[in-house]
Amino acid sequence: MTSRSRSFAPDSSETVTLSSGQIAHRDHVAQSEIIARRFYEVASGVWCFVGNGLSNQTFVEGPDGIIAIDTGESTEEMREAIVELRKVTSRPIVAVLYTHFHYVCGTEAVFEDVGARDIPIWAHEKVSYNRERAASEIAPAYGRGLAEQFAMFLPEDGPDGRVNVGLGHFYRNPSHFPFSSLFVLPTNTFGESASLDIAGLPIEVTHAPSDSDDSVTYWFPTLKVAVNNLVWPVLFNVFAIRGEEYRDPRILLDGIDHLLSLGAEHLVSTHGPPISGRELIRDRVTKYRDSIQFLWDQSVRLSNRGVLSADIGLEVQLPPEADDDNLTAERYGVAEHHFRQIRTGLFGWFDGDEADLFPLPTAERARRLIEGFGGAAVVREQADAALGSDDIRWALELSTWLVRSGGEDADRGRLARCLRTVAQRTSAANIRIWCLTRALSLEGSIDTSRLYRHRFSRAQILGASPERSVH
Repeated sequence: MTSRSRSFAPDSSETVTLSSGQIAHRDHVAQSEIIARRFYEVASGVWCFVGNGLSNQTFVEGPDGIIAIDTGESTEEMREAIVELRKVTSRPIVAVLYTHFHYVCGTEAVFEDVGARDIPIWAHEKVSYNRERAASEIAPAYGRGLAEQFAMFLPEDGPDGRVNVGLGHFYRNPSHFPFSSLFVLPTNTFGESASLDIAGLPIEVTHAPSDSDDSVTYWFPTLKVAVNNLVWPVLFNVFAIRGEEYRDPRILLDGIDHLLSLGAEHLVSTHGPPISGRELIRDRVTKYRDSIQFLWDQSVRLSNRGVLSADIGLEVQLPPEADDDNLTAERYGVAEHHFRQIRTGLFGWFDGDEADLFPLPTAERARRLIEGFGGAAVVREQADAALGSDDIRWALELSTWLVRSGGEDADRGRLARCLRTVAQRTSAANIRIWCLTRALSLEGSIDTSRLYRHRFSRAQILGASPERSVH
């Protein structure tokens, strides 16, 4: 089978070197302009701060004051957003809304600005549960995934330096260090839908799961403004390389179709710049939803044909016009992985490959393959030849056998070179960052051992019930 994947370029012709030394695909570099730091005036009394962190902070003015939507990853991040807000208005913040559980750790900055802690905080009823889940039994794997996806171990410059993380420039802005992160629980919650009046503004709330099952869309009908976590400044990430629960495209598409039905004149998202103009919103968001529909349709078509999971990602690709708009471009994850994730989400890990039914232990399989190929020296020679001829997938596989079978330090370096080649040729931030992080770990340049252990905080232990914490 000939691979149709565009997960990374076949050679280095699309790779560039930045003034700070980073080596990256030109489209990955271009994403930095899309998410550039800017405090947008979306409409009269509506502002959105892009480029301050991984997510946006949005402010909506009503007759009774300002509504703050999402508070970022730290108090310092939200504090900077409020500094920008105070350049355009002195009106008080009277309420906080969370779009979902990811960007809710800067609310203390709102309390500082208000001088009180009694303002209402609104969110979906599952937000608190999801925050707790991420810090529970799965915490090491969850935290490790965050570190590997969001460049927490990458340098600021040099060949392996962070360029951006796709949805933002960084997980947390280094200029905000040291970080103070505290999740403040919502005081008011809702379920599937709600009609609210906050700060004198009517707000229609619709449950709209996307990358989390607690995401909502806030519709301000009198302002014709929709605030959402559905439309991202990249192709939607059905598969997150950090590891997450299945994100069902069918549910996501329902949310996008509802968003389109609103006829918004201004669209503000949790990531990326706002979009204004009813027709422009309709055209771009329709193309965005159709790209997700395409992922679903092709995954189902090939699954019904019995195509194996790995091959699904190689047999089909997005249409070329997907590259014409950052909303549908593979600048965060890659379609190859999304196709495979949909198949797995629908049917589970077993795809009919007989060898996967009862596999050998990974190290034993690698040892036997190397033996069958004629020994480690032969495999090393073939891996080097594959890498030298840009046969990167084969070089990766051969190099992985050597490392998994307990090979030499040079074998770890060889695998690191393969991963670094992928990183420099992919437009997808998740892939570049993950590959570079793993390469640096293989080389011993970073120590990720702490990511494989539970590190309970005092607050976690004191806040948990005895039946959950004592075994």
